[in-house]
Amino acid sequence: MKNRGLRTFLSILAGLAVIYLGSNQRDGSHRVSNTLLLVAAAAALVVWQLTKPGANNSTG
Repeated sequence: MKNRGLRTFLSILAGLAVIYLGSNQRDGSHRVSNTLLLVAAAAALVVWQLTKPGANNSTG
C-alpha cells in the first residue's frame, strides 16, 4: 500500500476498534484498562506493518 495517509487511518481505526470492543460498557461508562491500551497499540502496529509498501505479503 503506497498511501501513507490510508495506512495511518487503518492503523488508528484498528486501535480504536480494539478499545471500543474491549471497553467495559456497563452503566454507560467506557472503562479502558492499561492492558487494553497495549493490545490496541499492538493491533495498530500489526496493521501498520502488514500494509507496509514494497512488502511481499505472498507466501511461496
